[in-house]
Amino acid sequence: MHSKQQNKLKVVIWRQFARKGYCAFASLHKQIRIGVLSVATLCVAAAAHAQRQSSPSVSFEEEKIVEEHDLAELTVSASMAPLTQLQSARIVTVLTRQDIEQAAVQSINDLFKLVTGVDVRQRGGFGIQTDISIDGGTFDQVTLLLNGIDIGNPQTGHLSADFPVSISDIERIEVLEGAASRVYGGQSFGGAINIVTKHESGRNLELAAQGGSFGTGEGEARFSLATGKVSNRISGGGGRSDGGTLNSSWRKGQLFYQGDFEDKAMRLDWQFGFSKKSYGANTFYSANYPDQYERNQRLMTSVSAETKGRFHFTPQVFWNRSWDNFELVHNSTFGENFHRTDVYGVKAGGHIDWMLGKTAASAIVKHENILSTNLGRNLRPEGSFYSWSDNRTTVSFSLEHNVLLKQWTVSAGLMASMTSSIDHRFRFYPGIDVAYRPSSRWKLFLSYNKGFRLPTFTELYYKSPTHEGNRNLKPEHNHSVSLGFQHWRSGAEVSAKAFYHHGTHMIDWVMYSPDDIFHTASFDLDNVGAQVQGKLNFPEMFGRDTWLRSLSMGYTFIHQTKHDAEGVVKSNMAMEYLRHKVVASLTHRIYSRLSMSWNFRWQERVGSYVSKGKLVPYHPYAMIDAKMQWETPRYQLYIQATNITNHRYYDLGSVPQPGIWVMAGARFRLSL
Repeated sequence: MHSKQQNKLKVVIWRQFARKGYCAFASLHKQIRIGVLSVATLCVAAAAHAQRQSSPSVSFEEEKIVEEHDLAELTVSASMAPLTQLQSARIVTVLTRQDIEQAAVQSINDLFKLVTGVDVRQRGGFGIQTDISIDGGTFDQVTLLLNGIDIGNPQTGHLSADFPVSISDIERIEVLEGAASRVYGGQSFGGAINIVTKHESGRNLELAAQGGSFGTGEGEARFSLATGKVSNRISGGGGRSDGGTLNSSWRKGQLFYQGDFEDKAMRLDWQFGFSKKSYGANTFYSANYPDQYERNQRLMTSVSAETKGRFHFTPQVFWNRSWDNFELVHNSTFGENFHRTDVYGVKAGGHIDWMLGKTAASAIVKHENILSTNLGRNLRPEGSFYSWSDNRTTVSFSLEHNVLLKQWTVSAGLMASMTSSIDHRFRFYPGIDVAYRPSSRWKLFLSYNKGFRLPTFTELYYKSPTHEGNRNLKPEHNHSVSLGFQHWRSGAEVSAKAFYHHGTHMIDWVMYSPDDIFHTASFDLDNVGAQVQGKLNFPEMFGRDTWLRSLSMGYTFIHQTKHDAEGVVKSNMAMEYLRHKVVASLTHRIYSRLSMSWNFRWQERVGSYVSKGKLVPYHPYAMIDAKMQWETPRYQLYIQATNITNHRYYDLGSVPQPGIWVMAGARFRLSL
């Protein structure tokens, strides 16, 4: 589509995914700007910002005009119905393809560290096992989506971030902070993260390999083929490492396929993913067992569609299966567990534009089932490999209406949800978002949303020498309020917000004495916080090429209040939060096509970990990562280092984090 560019190109803006049959023909020999940042989108689009940065044929004057025009045209779906960026009353943080390529990270999970309001806690390098939380919540309270499909794991949120894709598959990552149950269902207690994969046209082949510290090596390949109304993308890869700390070696592999069909009446999308990994789990559940080991497999598949016309009907069908084998002592049956989890469901929804605004509705039926040697309430027949099981079905209905005026947006909705494991009563979760726009460069917003989360099967039933679950746990509930503003101008963007989350029946693993084991308990917990972030794009600001390319900075402060008289000696999740987090990223040119990116992070965590039988408080620490790359349209060469100051620190339990980790790699792109 971009093979015949001229010195001056007319810039065409696709304001939203209209998916009309004439769109491809309208784009011939023109520079395309796709202005869609939809969290709930079921399809994949090219990142316009990254295209403009890599396309020298568009003048800086044209860049400036397009940038200013797009401020009122970008579509963000922080609601059930898609709204433009100025209309929406909530903030969606977007990591573009350019952000991803420049970041000095080892894995997809490391990318979330760049988002100001996201807390990432890992048990080793390359995100082999990662817990992701938002605004002081826990990793079980976030909905993770792949192209709009929920891929969460009801066994435990520890396994939800096992993505069947690699960094090179991703077009963008979208983060919605705050309760979003009415938009994404019950588990969106604290927010939602959507990973959107690439959607190339034509025939393309991409090969990549990298290697470095601690015997680490990875390789992957991607192939895309578009013929007529059908396009297909398939990718696969794998790697291994000795790990950067004791008992942290790993091996992994993944396979991902995505296809779509489009005609004048509808668009159909389907995807399939598989991942497999094994790794040393170090002191995963207890410092008393340093030789833990784990093996995971995940299979996910889905089919989704969207009709064209005045009413957009968007059905989904999905199925996820995961296998987990945990060894408390490696190569020993002592404390060993096996689990198989299935999640499948059907979602029917849609939205319509009419004279009174935009109205959206959806219905979803989701069934979750687990077979286990440790988790469940139903005893399996004698001789079965899995000795226990449990299941639950959730039925939800959501309705939302958006009133759109010249300077105001009011988005109000309600979700009714019933879960078979609790009772057969529907409970209601309302939400309302209000935005005021004094001009096209400013937006003030205020929102209230109520969310809930069901306990995981691990929280309900897990029992080991170090942990004990509680089958009487109730669902968590969250009342989330946020207010703030956004401001745009050419080459600059700044936003700030304050939030208050009132959580009831919050679930955590706690110890009541220094020599106690961990128990699941619930209590009321409030999170109060503030966040500010900004970004500068220097070429857009000055209207010419500059040595400095971009600079972004962000800061989050959180304070918690526990409403429970019962003392807790040690919290494992809910009360171990980031009180302070500072992030900064700088990108600059060195020479010609050689550029450098720097990522800085400073954070202070509340809580403690067990070391030699004593509780040791977490200490604040700073991290600096860097990446130097030479990039052309056909290949990329790079060298990157994480933790270049070789700082030794603890971020989760008594698991020491790796020191400096250096990787070098190459990526080749071919058009066939």
